[in-house]
Amino acid sequence: MHSLNFTSESSSHGITERDFTVGDVPGVLWSPASGAGRAPLILMGHGGGNHKKHPAMAGRARLLVNGCGFHVAVIDAPGHGDRPRSPYDEQEIAELFRARAAGEPEGPIVVRYNAHLAELAVPEWRATLDALQRLPQIGADGPVGYYGINMGTAIGVPFVAGEPRIAAAVFGQHWPEVLAGQASRITIPIEFDMQWDDEHIPRASGLALFDAFASKEKTLHANSGRHKELPRFEADSAVLFFARHFGRAVTAQI
Repeated sequence: MHSLNFTSESSSHGITERDFTVGDVPGVLWSPASGAGRAPLILMGHGGGNHKKHPAMAGRARLLVNGCGFHVAVIDAPGHGDRPRSPYDEQEIAELFRARAAGEPEGPIVVRYNAHLAELAVPEWRATLDALQRLPQIGADGPVGYYGINMGTAIGVPFVAGEPRIAAAVFGQHWPEVLAGQASRITIPIEFDMQWDDEHIPRASGLALFDAFASKEKTLHANSGRHKELPRFEADSAVLFFARHFGRAVTAQI
């Protein structure tokens, strides 16, 4: 059992930010600075090539904390952020850049590499959730959500498929290869984002992954635009989604 060790703490704009480690995995926990009682926990998976404090992660965390008083945690995926790259990481990244420069499809490389990262990251997420739930302000009996797009979906789908503590999730923007079978084991409420004009993920592939989820309640958000043009208002929608399923009022404008 890995313990959670806080390594730094700061507060601003009503949010307390605490860096932590669980074993050798670095993460960050954002919480309301007011020190209110227990609140639901949202785990967020960052995108490929990014890290736990990427502006997208910090921005979504701010909406979730200030909007509903949630706790929000992100860990660096293997080979990302403050974690060293392995020779395999370097090999796959070089192959991705080569394919991109040659105008070749990126999907087969991303799917393969992300599946490898998921094998490593899923046990780390379980250990992190175990450790976070030992905090009194979170607790072992409170609701937990998962929010991850792109690589956050590649890691999140297998994690959520085998983790009964996750009660609702937001996914999106990934290929169905590898993930479809795991998605078929997920029955919790799902919100799914995709870009209708995605130049990397064919429209039929995005729809196939959405269709694979066995959830009775699943909502597709399909926006016009290319892969990196996911509208920022989808983050607002995610806050409302978690607030609805976890019985929280939205207390601040999002």
